[in-house]
Amino acid sequence: HTAATQGHTEIVNFLLEAGSGLATIARSNGKTALHSAARNGHLDVVKALVTKEPIVTTRTDKKGQSALQMAAKGQNLEVVEELIRADPSSINMVDNKGNTALHIAARKGRAEIVRMLLRHSETNTKAVNRSGETALDTAEKTGNPDIALILKEHGVQSAKAIKPEVKNPARELKQTVSDIKHEVHYQLEHTRQTRRRVQGIAKRLNKMHAEGLNNAINSTTVVAVLIATVAFAAIFTVPGQYVDDPEDVPQGFSLGEANIAPKAPFIVFFIFDSIALFISLAVVVVQTSVVVIESQAKKQMMAIINKLMWLACVLVSVAFLALSFVVVGEREKWLAIGVTLIGTTIMATTLGTMCYWVIKHRIEASNLRSIRKSSMGSRSKSCSLSVMSDSEILNNEFKKMYAI
Repeated sequence: HTAATQGHTEIVNFLLEAGSGLATIARSNGKTALHSAARNGHLDVVKALVTKEPIVTTRTDKKGQSALQMAAKGQNLEVVEELIRADPSSINMVDNKGNTALHIAARKGRAEIVRMLLRHSETNTKAVNRSGETALDTAEKTGNPDIALILKEHGVQSAKAIKPEVKNPARELKQTVSDIKHEVHYQLEHTRQTRRRVQGIAKRLNKMHAEGLNNAINSTTVVAVLIATVAFAAIFTVPGQYVDDPEDVPQGFSLGEANIAPKAPFIVFFIFDSIALFISLAVVVVQTSVVVIESQAKKQMMAIINKLMWLACVLVSVAFLALSFVVVGEREKWLAIGVTLIGTTIMATTLGTMCYWVIKHRIEASNLRSIRKSSMGSRSKSCSLSVMSDSEILNNEFKKMYAI
């Protein structure tokens, strides 16, 4: 069945050689491998199955449909011709609803298949299904005017022209109830399938969010360690070096003291560098000690830690700029001023953009919560509408990009 459905002709032939009776085995819905191959338009597979077991062409599924009727739903004209050639009598077989292959092709809008069926003299153009329709009635009812025109050109008449309609209220009521039953069943099945697709999207979204949070956690840990390392090393590599000669200690200095320690830029550097160091170390301690499983709690923790990392980056930037005024000296002070302007612009733009995304995400999350609350409050709405609103919400979340 799987090989026939997928069109793997070599595998079908191999299995038929092992046991030709495989072609007659039906699934729970009554469909044989020939049904599947015919519906999917696999000509070589159809030929192989018909050659091994010709009798299988008359087998019907639980809907009473033969392989020819399944082929009439498809697009492959050669498959239809092959099945008619294998068993011409199957051209007028009817399913449980009284539909012939011509009815089905007309309903599906298969113009070429309709023309080919009409070319066969065996085709019963006056066949009327249980709904009281000929193929012409079916084409007109399903909105296929091109098919209806082809049928009229070949002399196919409506059921009313063939046999004047005798009104039977009981039969009309029964048919109406049957139509409503089938429509409700179709709608329920469509709703179930839509919900399954929505649930699948939700699972993929949750997985993507979890992976994104884990990547953010790993990145934050690495960056925190990097900032702590740089901040720790910077205090021992300041310009001007230290007083390291015990026999030559300048007045007002002590052994090991930085030569630029009394200057204001160094004090700014020292304070901001130290704060950045300890913030980064605090983040490292939290990241390596706390394990959060629940997604929302993990997102809240990451939001706080990321803001601390923003602060650490700003502090390191200020420490760098403060020390740059010492490095360039008084004569080249304009270099430090230029770097300060450039750095401030870059950092302000970056942090401003991140703040924009944070605020935007908060607003969108709030709107989504409001939509969910309102949809839960209005239970009187149809299931299909609620499924559509859920799918639209998931699609919006799927496209979202935000800062933690």
